Amino acid sequence: VSTSFFCSEIMKFSALALLSAATAVSAFAPSTFLSKSVVSKNVVASKSSLQMGFTSEIFKTEDVQMSDTVETILRGGRDLFPLLPEAFKGIEKIGVIGWGSQAPAQAQNLRDSLEVAGSDITVSIGLREGSSSFAEARECGFSEEKGNLGEMFSVIGESDLVILLISDAAQAKLYKDILAKMKKGAVLGLSHGFLLGYLDSIGESFPDDMDVIAVCPKGMGPSVRRLYEQGKEVNGAGINASFGVHQNVSGRANEIALGWGIALGSPFMFETTLRDEYRSDIYGERGILLGAVHGIVETLFRRYQRQGMTPEQAFLESSESITGRITKVISTQGIKALYDGLNEEDKKIFQTAYSASYKPAKEILQEIYDEVKSGNEIRTVIMHGDRISEFPVGKIDGTETWIVGEKVRAERDEDKIPLNPFTAGVYVATMMAQIDVLLGGGHCYSEIVNESVIEAVDSLCPYMHYRGVAFMVDNCSFTAKTGSRKWAPRFDYILDQLAYTAVDNGKPVDMDLIADFENHKIHAAVEACCELRPAVDISCTASTSTKEIVIQ
Repeated sequence: VSTSFFCSEIMKFSALALLSAATAVSAFAPSTFLSKSVVSKNVVASKSSLQMGFTSEIFKTEDVQMSDTVETILRGGRDLFPLLPEAFKGIEKIGVIGWGSQAPAQAQNLRDSLEVAGSDITVSIGLREGSSSFAEARECGFSEEKGNLGEMFSVIGESDLVILLISDAAQAKLYKDILAKMKKGAVLGLSHGFLLGYLDSIGESFPDDMDVIAVCPKGMGPSVRRLYEQGKEVNGAGINASFGVHQNVSGRANEIALGWGIALGSPFMFETTLRDEYRSDIYGERGILLGAVHGIVETLFRRYQRQGMTPEQAFLESSESITGRITKVISTQGIKALYDGLNEEDKKIFQTAYSASYKPAKEILQEIYDEVKSGNEIRTVIMHGDRISEFPVGKIDGTETWIVGEKVRAERDEDKIPLNPFTAGVYVATMMAQIDVLLGGGHCYSEIVNESVIEAVDSLCPYMHYRGVAFMVDNCSFTAKTGSRKWAPRFDYILDQLAYTAVDNGKPVDMDLIADFENHKIHAAVEACCELRPAVDISCTASTSTKEIVIQ
């Protein structure tokens, strides 16, 4: 899902994403979304996501109990940097293509980690000719004179590992040219499975003579870089990452992916597949990560005013309560701890809100998941790109909610931010509904917890608390922005129409639903992940080497 003021580096909405998407292919094959003919013979055999496990000949993996399953993870740390040359054996040049949210962070982290490791591997930036991002890349230490900054296709052709971080829409437009330019034996690296989803939807696949891997940080670029910088004195801190090996022609794809994640500073890495990744990621940002939380804040802000609160108090009890209190408890102690910490009266209020909100939220979340899995949501992103020149994306921070929010933030006293139990009930119900949909889709606990909990509370909400939910939506990636704007109104509407009317009409609390929440298997998995969280909390005000870019 980046920040000039939004914490010194914002998710940049790449011009390439907008311009190239305008001419992107919009004719999708209407046939079966994933036909057997699409699957390359070199695709790693699919396995049940709830039983993911991997090995490494270089890094020491470990098995972790995630609720009722055991998953294999790789714990990161700067002490592993000396192993990077072995992991990247045979790679002399890494080309990071693009300069949006992830690219500045990943390129600098890779470069710095390899330098610490004493490696002579070059990390180069590839940008479209004439891009304004050349100046920004130079400020971060990349330059034509050093030979680590150049035109994107030239860099692609010279690189042994091509990390493709241009926008999703641009990838859909340019993938044929990119793949054709890659040299024989080069590895294609992705940080999102969107391109695979697009290829699935049009009945195509990656060339079967190349490694295709993914390392996907579970947070936006600013988080990846900030926590890397903050963690230099504590053996590393960063953003968790999933990794996937889609094609392993060389037999070394696994080690390369793990090395990439270690070099980014990931506290721990877990395995996924590219299909599970794009389904959970695109789904998650439309849900509790962005779209749902936006809709929840808007609807609670209005509801609390109807109940007699001032606009300022309504914002405190809705948005500030989520980003300032609720998510901070979840971050360090887990979802269940938030509930257990309430007094008896507040628990009853939480139960009322949870019981009324869970099923309406899940209805929308299941629809989102189905739309992503079918390819419809990917089509939405591409078609939105087709219209972008005629209908530019406007900002959404001009409504009363967000204007009041600016005033509240300016006068904020962190110690006086309330933990509203009704707000907590609505938010947690939506988070749990998102979790249950992913469980139903067969995703592993690590992926579910990271996409539904950790990315929300440790990456996105700290930024939302710093500058506001609307600011976050306005300044996120094209794919996330498109989805959040599309689905936030649906959450707003269904909560207002179904959840709150049930509360106001005195519908009894569904105690079976509450019991399901209290005894849910996800709590143990969340608590296990809390123990693996970074050693430091992200600071949105600390100095950073990456510049924020705010969309005007």
